[in-house]
Amino acid sequence: MGSQTQFTRRNGKTMEITKDDAIKARDKIWETRHDLAKSTSDKSYLKEFLKSKLALLMSESTETTMTGKEMYAKAHPDYIALLHGIKVAEEQEIKKKWEMECARLTIEIYRTESANNRAIDRAMQ
Repeated sequence: MGSQTQFTRRNGKTMEITKDDAIKARDKIWETRHDLAKSTSDKSYLKEFLKSKLALLMSESTETTMTGKEMYAKAHPDYIALLHGIKVAEEQEIKKKWEMECARLTIEIYRTESANNRAIDRAMQ
């Protein structure tokens, strides 16, 4: 077997993972790290800015009670748009984390199967 490993997926199809696949997975992790960092920092920034935006919108409200001011601010289109931005940033962060996790798993499967194949080769000598 040597440089490729095989395993069967739940759907019954056989998938081969080669050394090149493991190298591509490593490269994917390397390339994704900046995107993950950016999406994580974007989400953190937006969550903090949401607090400021809430305060700004509450201060522009003509309502007299704090509850009224908060209701005005949270119903404001700018606040809702910011919530949507947080949702998008969160989705991007999760997507990038899973891309990295899948790449890590590809490498782990390759490493495990390669070690198993070496052990089988040694046992057959």
